[in-house]
Amino acid sequence: MDFLRAKMSLSSLILVTALSMVTADFYSSKYDDFDIKPLLENDRILLSYTKCFLDQGPCTPDAKDFKKVIPEALETICGKCSPKQKQLIRQVIKAIMDRHPDSWKALTAKFDPENKHKEDFDKFLAESRK
Repeated sequence: MDFLRAKMSLSSLILVTALSMVTADFYSSKYDDFDIKPLLENDRILLSYTKCFLDQGPCTPDAKDFKKVIPEALETICGKCSPKQKQLIRQVIKAIMDRHPDSWKALTAKFDPENKHKEDFDKFLAESRK
């Protein structure tokens, strides 16, 4: 009986460890339901996030969290993003590109000054058009 209990405990530990490793491959789902409507509908809010990312203005707690993952998300072309996060990111980036091209240039100059990720990132943005 003790052997069976020990075997079940070991199996449970292995399963929990494996699941935690799988979930660690993605960013937190905390922002999967982030309401981007205010950003898309209000240029003042959109620009405040942009200024935060560029170290030109204060950051909300949400903007701080997003800013922390920008370098890695760019490096991996959102490899740890959930499908929902990818959709949200594409929408916000397209809004910045369309309505504030100078801000977009400043963001790319800061986070990808050598344009190492431009081609792959352009493909990432185009995926939503398929």
